[in-house]
Amino acid sequence: MADTSVKIDDITRDRLKALADSAGMSMKDYIAKVAAEKEHEKLLDTATAAFRRVIGEPGILDRFDAEFGGLPSAAAHETQRAA
Repeated sequence: MADTSVKIDDITRDRLKALADSAGMSMKDYIAKVAAEKEHEKLLDTATAAFRRVIGEPGILDRFDAEFGGLPSAAAHETQRAA
């Protein structure tokens, strides 16, 4: 993949350089990492919005519980602990 240039102001360049240095990365690799993280955040935001829409539908949680048996009892998650 070919490299390209992006024009940014000196302050932004210095901030990115400092962040890249503190992460032990080149600026090129750091910017690629930030772009990937932002794409992941966008996907999570989309999934969260869809989930909230679905659980907001009347009766959906009751139907889910009926289909899958609801949440396990608290006793199922209790474990023995050392004294």
